[in-house]
Amino acid sequence: MNIILFDPEIRVQLLPLCFTRPVSEIRFGILRIREKWERALPGVYSWLTQEYLSKKYPLKTEEDNIFISANITPSLMLAAEVASLETGDALLFNDNIIAFRGSLESFEKSAFTKKIVTESDVLLIENVWDIFAKNHLALENDFKVITENRESEPVSDTVNIIGERYFADGTPKLFIEKGVTMEYVNINLKGGPVYIGSDVEIQEGSSIRAPFAACEHAVVNMNSKIYGATTLGPYCKVGGELNNVVMFGYANKAHEGFLGNAVIGQWCNLGAGTNTSNLKNDYSEIKLWNYKHFRFMKTGLQFCGLIMGDHSKAGINTMFNTATLVGVGCNIFGSGFPRTYIASFSEGGNAGFTDVIPSKFFQAAQRMMSRRNLELTDIDKEILETIYHDTVDNRSN
Repeated sequence: MNIILFDPEIRVQLLPLCFTRPVSEIRFGILRIREKWERALPGVYSWLTQEYLSKKYPLKTEEDNIFISANITPSLMLAAEVASLETGDALLFNDNIIAFRGSLESFEKSAFTKKIVTESDVLLIENVWDIFAKNHLALENDFKVITENRESEPVSDTVNIIGERYFADGTPKLFIEKGVTMEYVNINLKGGPVYIGSDVEIQEGSSIRAPFAACEHAVVNMNSKIYGATTLGPYCKVGGELNNVVMFGYANKAHEGFLGNAVIGQWCNLGAGTNTSNLKNDYSEIKLWNYKHFRFMKTGLQFCGLIMGDHSKAGINTMFNTATLVGVGCNIFGSGFPRTYIASFSEGGNAGFTDVIPSKFFQAAQRMMSRRNLELTDIDKEILETIYHDTVDNRSN
């Protein structure tokens, strides 16, 4: 089946993370949303996203397609409902179209012949903070899918396991892939499952509370303290203290410092001693920058730390205030607290910001990616240049 994951209207509420990717490429739980659907509903997948992203994430259409809203995660029941759609059928959740079967023309014209309200419990992301706030649910769902009917690698006798090792149904709470290095580590399973991906290294003295996932080649440095629900994407390296953090991949917070209730995009680096506040001193409701309304808006949250777009960096001892949102390609440094909204391609700190020089940015990005034997492609540069010009030109106007 030809399956198309389309970016819903709420995409703007998932910026800055969706400046550089379609909504379906968000890591939520253990897997990216697309990867969840590929496991739940086999087919040929493509994307219906922003035009400037479409060269990297192309659209493939046929006469008969299934369209799925990219902010929705699958369950067995929901995947079955989507698979059973007939041509012209639209599946609804809270009056929103979450799936449709038919041609691209019919989808774009909303030419639905029949509307069906889903009977499934739907797990979705509608705001950028949902990624960390609902991460425990997504992580537990992914854990069941990834580990079903599989046998974990053995755990070393030096690892201290706290809590029951099995769920009530007899399935394990701890799953270890091949190539893991983990000795003299504390793992508390009372809060849910722990997934350790292939070739992950968790160094001695570290303590981890479930739910937790470390994807392939992630590294947890010595004496780290990690609270759930936390996800480390591929090749992430962390140290210090983390609490309810989602890191998409290839990002570093390798040293001491606190990071909590946060989402960190790809190719980010937080320097040694970087700390983030996730709670206001007066315990009041948190406001976060809203790209749609271009102002700070109430979130209903009491805890929110740092939201950081791809390729952004923070120098040593950087301090981020509660609910700070950082765009793509930023370089933050200096003493004091920078403002709590930092537009893409900004450089500076508490003393003020200037525009990042594109040539300087591309050189730094390429150097960082080459450390993982990856390349900043021409398509990647086109995407980043589009974001740059949209942001900087608007600033200058």
